[in-house]
Amino acid sequence: MKKLVFASNNAHKLEEVRAIMPDDITVLSLHDIGFEAEIEETGATLEQNSAIKAHAVYQWLKQTIANDQSIVAFGVFADDTGLEIDALHGAPGVYTARWAGEPAANRAKALRELADSSNRNAQFRTVITLIQNDTITQVEGIVRGEIAEKERGDGGFGYDPVFIPDGYNKTFAELPANIKNSISHRGRALAKLVQVLR
Repeated sequence: MKKLVFASNNAHKLEEVRAIMPDDITVLSLHDIGFEAEIEETGATLEQNSAIKAHAVYQWLKQTIANDQSIVAFGVFADDTGLEIDALHGAPGVYTARWAGEPAANRAKALRELADSSNRNAQFRTVITLIQNDTITQVEGIVRGEIAEKERGDGGFGYDPVFIPDGYNKTFAELPANIKNSISHRGRALAKLVQVLR
């Protein structure tokens, strides 16, 4: 069984990632390995923030393993995800999680900003940074869609109640988790990550 550290303590993300990853890879959270430091996401892009998180945890893990051989992992990966709305020139982008403060306020702002817009096209983009043996690899997953006119559904998290993926008439929050995971930005990025790990 291979162990891979996911540089996140976000319970929703962790659940989603563990559901998508193959059975022969055990995904450890930051809590699982005892990493408690706050990581400042100071990057100007998703690529930079993803790399900042992965690098911080990887360096900590290398030092920890040197002192405690009971912690064994064969790599660290981190993701950063942005909602990029066409009519808003790609906003909120790198500021997606903290655009208006908390998830409900973020969704309300997206609906408010597009209230008078006929162009509701948007995309979710996830960038994953993997570090193994000091080698850095980045992969990306994108799902196109549009912003709904109002919140719908009670599943998922974040912007899921207002994002309708192309080819569907339901928001991510209305779709069963297995369908969402099979078509989502994170699911597509993780599929590429698994190819790299193979």
